[in-house]
Amino acid sequence: MTSTDVVSIYEQLAGLTNQMVVAARTSDWEGLDHLERECAIKASHVASAAPALSGAPRLRKIDLLKQILANDREVRDLTEPWMVQVDNVMHGVAA
Repeated sequence: MTSTDVVSIYEQLAGLTNQMVVAARTSDWEGLDHLERECAIKASHVASAAPALSGAPRLRKIDLLKQILANDREVRDLTEPWMVQVDNVMHGVAA
């Protein structure tokens, strides 16, 4: 795997996490689940075979990671209240 391949995968991951934010904003839980699975597959590929990067590719990877983490935070912010509601319903707690 080349540095170009690694950056390309991180760009794909950033794109998927952007789509995950949109799915969470629109309460598309099935779509979000599908995107999460796609993201996990891509992440496992890059985690297992990615070489260390330097220079411009390393900086691009860092920028993409920041974007991925920001998207992850937004998805969590959008889904956690919903998950609390689901948990309450499953345990018979009135909202």
